[in-house]
Amino acid sequence: MSHSDPMLKIAVVGHTNAGKTSLLRTLLQSREFGEVDQRPSTTRNVLEQGVSLNTAQIMSFYDTPGLESGSDLYAELDQLGEQYRHDGPAQIRAFLAQPEAETIFAQEAKVMRQLLQSDAAFYVIDCRDPVLPKYQDELHVLARCGKPLLPVLNFTAAHGNRERDWQQALAKLNLHAVVAFDTVTPPEGGERQLLQSLAVVLPSAQPKLEKLIAHRYREREQRRQRALQAIAEMLTDVAGMRHRVPLDANEDVLEREVAALQNRVRRREHEAVQDLLARFAFLPNDAVFELVDIGSGQWHDDLFASDTLKVWSKDTGFGVGAGAAAGAGIDLMVGGMSLGLAAALGAAAGGLYQSWRHFGEKLKQRIQGERELGVDPATLATIAGRQLYLLEQLSQRGHAATDAVAIAKEHRLSRDGFRNIEKILAPVMQDQPDLDKQKIIQELAKYLRELTDNKR
Repeated sequence: MSHSDPMLKIAVVGHTNAGKTSLLRTLLQSREFGEVDQRPSTTRNVLEQGVSLNTAQIMSFYDTPGLESGSDLYAELDQLGEQYRHDGPAQIRAFLAQPEAETIFAQEAKVMRQLLQSDAAFYVIDCRDPVLPKYQDELHVLARCGKPLLPVLNFTAAHGNRERDWQQALAKLNLHAVVAFDTVTPPEGGERQLLQSLAVVLPSAQPKLEKLIAHRYREREQRRQRALQAIAEMLTDVAGMRHRVPLDANEDVLEREVAALQNRVRRREHEAVQDLLARFAFLPNDAVFELVDIGSGQWHDDLFASDTLKVWSKDTGFGVGAGAAAGAGIDLMVGGMSLGLAAALGAAAGGLYQSWRHFGEKLKQRIQGERELGVDPATLATIAGRQLYLLEQLSQRGHAATDAVAIAKEHRLSRDGFRNIEKILAPVMQDQPDLDKQKIIQELAKYLRELTDNKR
């Protein structure tokens, strides 16, 4: 950075457990920054994290220890004499030179030192708490550092919060630029509002902050588009999965092949989930399926459980013809075998199979003497719905959230929602010759974009 364009230094201050580290996790898009805990004084020292724009660092955030003795410190400062009546920063420096700044007020002193060295500060407030004198005393002390303060009301999504009371109390202290920003479920455009409000209290930083806002917007759009592309690739891969078994294979062989194909589908969906989490800078166990332990990599029969696919089939109009009716999630395509015999063998293997639903005479002739297993539409629609739901949740989720996103059986596409996806994937599901797989993926990604845009 040149001397004409100095790096911004923003301190993040507030009472213990107000959510300072949580705010920074969300702003920095990092689940691993600092330590978040309900215990008091989790952050013991000042933690710095830089923010870069086009490989150049433009600002640093400083996570500071929680204030605990604001009222006592307020009284201590009043004892320093009248000479500091009109010079708050000098009063704070005089306090920092005293022995008490290294002992009983050591934590508060770290905050004061950092604030004096910063350009401005976010004062984070847990607005679930009542407006208490100790918080007002903290604000008076912080104001004496002579740096712009931007109050940030955290946990505004919590039931029974006192946001209105805090707005009124802050106005009495002449703090009118206040931002409501729930770190767990940030409001739409919340980051933009927060940075724009920072520019209001720190006008010299406005050009730099506007560039950062525009950069973050482009990043979000690119991340979302790449995530939709990844989902389209996964759905195309799953739609094209095939296992062939000899026509005279017994039921045990057939059952093993069905299980092998199901496991391939599960693994591919698991890879897609982990890819989405990584793209949005979340941890591997930040999303869980019902009955699925992603953290240990152990996948139970959730996707292919009969209640998952049966309910989907019943609710969405696929009917009993789908393999989902018995929980297999697999179609059986047969060459030279009657539908009735195929259904009987499939039911004996643990699922109800259907013959050549998507396949014409040409394909039946090509696989004559073999049976071919593939993934049925109900399973594809369930996977698509789960992935798009996860994408929606991660797009809105703050990095301060510690509870995993729970993906339930209900998070699936409707029959109407899946119709166009099935149409796009039809050449893959029918194993048509001379497939242009990349063209299909691009077309599917474009449709998924339109589908999700309509929900925003």
